[in-house]
Amino acid sequence: MAAYWFERAWIDDRWQGDVRLTVAEGRIASIETGVAAERGDERHRAVLPGLCNVHSHGFQRGMAGLSERRSRPDDNFWSWREIMYRFLDRLTPEDVAAITAQAYAEMLETGFTRVGEFHYLHHDSAGAPYADPAEMAGAIAAARAASGIGLTLLPVFYAHGNFGGAAPSPGQRRFLCDVDGFAALFDAARGKLAGDDLIGIAPHSLRAVTPGELAALLTLSPTGPVHIHAAEQVKEVEDCLAWSGARPVEWLLANAGIDARWCLIHSTHLTGGETSALAASGAVAGLCPVTEANLGDGIFPAVDYLSAGGRFGVGTDSNILIDAAQELRALEYSQRLAHRARALLSSEDALFVGAHLFALALHGGAQALGVSAGLAVGQAADMVSLDLDHPAFAGTDDATLLDRWIFAARAGSIDCVWRAGVKRVEAGRHLAAAPIAAAFRACITRLLT
Repeated sequence: MAAYWFERAWIDDRWQGDVRLTVAEGRIASIETGVAAERGDERHRAVLPGLCNVHSHGFQRGMAGLSERRSRPDDNFWSWREIMYRFLDRLTPEDVAAITAQAYAEMLETGFTRVGEFHYLHHDSAGAPYADPAEMAGAIAAARAASGIGLTLLPVFYAHGNFGGAAPSPGQRRFLCDVDGFAALFDAARGKLAGDDLIGIAPHSLRAVTPGELAALLTLSPTGPVHIHAAEQVKEVEDCLAWSGARPVEWLLANAGIDARWCLIHSTHLTGGETSALAASGAVAGLCPVTEANLGDGIFPAVDYLSAGGRFGVGTDSNILIDAAQELRALEYSQRLAHRARALLSSEDALFVGAHLFALALHGGAQALGVSAGLAVGQAADMVSLDLDHPAFAGTDDATLLDRWIFAARAGSIDCVWRAGVKRVEAGRHLAAAPIAAAFRACITRLLT
């Protein structure tokens, strides 16, 4: 059993002082507040529960920074997607493991302790299944093992190129399955899990799955998380209207039985009615503000959604830049730009934006990945200590501490990170950063040379 003492700990969505916490077999065994440290306790200044990253495509970390040039006059998400398809054509399972391990190490360094891997790269470069249909899922599991992050694996069903069962494009050949093939892949992927890994299901989008296929998929995982891309792009909304007479989120709410186990990724383009209905459904909106800005997706209506009681989690999606605090900061700043006002994602009961956003992302993210949130007895010991000697925290008090981390700190503000009681980050650096980065550099150099 390991014991820790903290000046402050974020428990029950507030800071509590002089906290002693013990960990056994990866889980929190006891919590005492208002107590002195004991001999042998590991001591830190402030500790947060780790956040869940609700949406990641790990392999895309390898192309970060490679698409920041104009490729045509109307450069947009769809032209970026073609660049991404060309990059993934080169990847072997070993490449995916090396790139994804680098992404996962960076996630841990910034305060994410579990990731939802929206995993759609299934087949070889010709589009043929591997002998082991979950070979690529095994690469994700290897990255999880190398980094130590918690994993909710979300194998993706992808069968079509657009609404109504349209034929896929050649660039999508490595993703494609029919329902029976996906069922075999899903079962094989389940065998790659270890420890407290979880598995859910991810129909890619209404572009890629028909209504009949969606119904069949839900029977494969009747209780686990369900994640789907929805309403990321205006063209997607227009195409869905042409196909069904309804917008993507509108169609899902009316036809898919959306409830608390669903996470609708992006949901950027919503009407007022959709915003209210999604909030009332109990589902989580999976927001990826850094990627959404990078791809020019648009701005999620967060002010109205949160006012209606909506739940959200944050993800890093394309992994163009991996930073938990930055995702929360970008979410608030997007609203300020859209509304030309400040401190918008606070509430009458929670005036400080940072604490309010952190608490909402903590609970919504955990719900989306099928785990419980926060520091509590019986929970996984997923902990993030802040270095209160960092200049951004000078003279801090409880009220502003999270605002300072999210809005004012840079690299170095996080000291240590524990995942299931195992220290994975110390002095701000992943303990296996050197070998993980060496493998990543060798992989990317070979791919791009």
